[in-house]
Amino acid sequence: MILNYWHFVTFGVVFLLFIGGAISSLKQDSEKMKYSMLFSVALITLFLAVFSIVVVDKYTKKVELYKLKNKRLLSTEQIIYTGIVKNEGKFPIGKVTFEIKLVNKGHATGNVKGGNFYKASGFMDFFTGGFGMAKTKPQSIVKEFVVARNLKPGAAKSFRVYFDYPPYFRSVAHFAKVYGH
Repeated sequence: MILNYWHFVTFGVVFLLFIGGAISSLKQDSEKMKYSMLFSVALITLFLAVFSIVVVDKYTKKVELYKLKNKRLLSTEQIIYTGIVKNEGKFPIGKVTFEIKLVNKGHATGNVKGGNFYKASGFMDFFTGGFGMAKTKPQSIVKEFVVARNLKPGAAKSFRVYFDYPPYFRSVAHFAKVYGH
């Protein structure tokens, strides 16, 4: 993960909140109250620090996906996705993740059934692994790939990813996303 100056600004604000909370908790007369307030302030500022990293990353690291193409290799039962990821933001991105979701039938054909997304199970399935019936085949697959590292502002990088394509999939809908971290 690459930090930019906005990360350090938010860390500074969170640190000032921690100092202020620690000083006010140490001014308490009751020993019980001092330690419980200090613990609460530390926990809240830790939560704020982690949350601020996520928020700053979301709004400062912008990556776009261009020229996405897919091709099936029938001989090896694989699918290839190729494309280009580009850093559209003003800050470097440490890691670009490409996520592809394949959904069998349903969305692509307009034939949406509850069984495509939800398979009912009994309480004992949790403990036994099933009633000896055949395993159901998943109707959706989500794969994630790291396609670029240390992408500078304005830079673009082409990628190619392979993965096994389920042979029972027909009329598949493709949903692609990219994330910058």
